[in-house]
Amino acid sequence: MLPWIQLDSAAIPGGGGDLRLKQRGREFSIMLGANELMNSRLSGSEEALATLAWQRIAPRKAPHLLIGGLGMGFTLRAPLSILPPDGRITVAELVPEVVEWGRGPMAEIYAGSLDDPRVDIHVGDVGALIRASTNCFDAILLDVDNGPDGLTRASNDSLYDGAGLLASRAALTKGGVLAVWSSGPDAAFTRRLRQAGFAGEEIATRANGKRGGARHVIWMATESGAAADPKC
Repeated sequence: MLPWIQLDSAAIPGGGGDLRLKQRGREFSIMLGANELMNSRLSGSEEALATLAWQRIAPRKAPHLLIGGLGMGFTLRAPLSILPPDGRITVAELVPEVVEWGRGPMAEIYAGSLDDPRVDIHVGDVGALIRASTNCFDAILLDVDNGPDGLTRASNDSLYDGAGLLASRAALTKGGVLAVWSSGPDAAFTRRLRQAGFAGEEIATRANGKRGGARHVIWMATESGAAADPKC
C-alpha cells in the first residue's frame, strides 16, 4: 500500500490548530490532529448537503447560495452543473491555504469550480459574513466543522447557538434554507433550530452516498418569517 505523504500544513486562525494536507496516490486527506476532516474518496454527504438545499430553492430567480467551508469543493461543485447563469455562489473559507490547495495539488478534484464566473471566494469567517448580511441568501450551507460542536474551532459554536441561528435566519431571504452538515445527530441543536423560528428536518445520509460509508446527518431548516426585501 502506498504511504501517506504530507504536502502542506496550515494554521487555523484563532488558535484552532493546524490542518494537514496529505496525499496517497490520487487520494487526498485533510487532517486536524488525529481526526480526518475530509477525504477525496468520500463526497456523498457533502454533495447531499448542496443537492438537498438546491431542491428547495431551485424555482427561484437569480438564486444566491452561501457555502461556509470550502473543504475539497464537493459542496461547491454539486450545484454548479444546474445553477442558472444568473445564479451566484459565495464560498466563505477561513483558511487561505485551503483555497490554494484547491488551485494547486487538488485542482483535478475541484475541476475548475473555483474559476467559475458565478463563484465568489470570500477568505474570512463565515459567521462574520452572515452577521453582516440581511435578506441576502436563498440558502446558507454550513460545513465548517464536524457538526454543531466546534471541533476544529471553538468559536464555530457561535454559528450554532441561539444568536448564531437568529443571525442566519436574518441573512436568509423569505423561505430561504439553512442546511447544516454534521458527523452525527444532535437533539439539542434540533431544539435550538425550532426556538430560532426554523421549520425543518433532520436527514440521515452516508459519507459515500449510495455506496454506504459512515452515517452523517444534514439539517434542512426553512426560514418562514423574514421580510421579502430584495436580496443584497
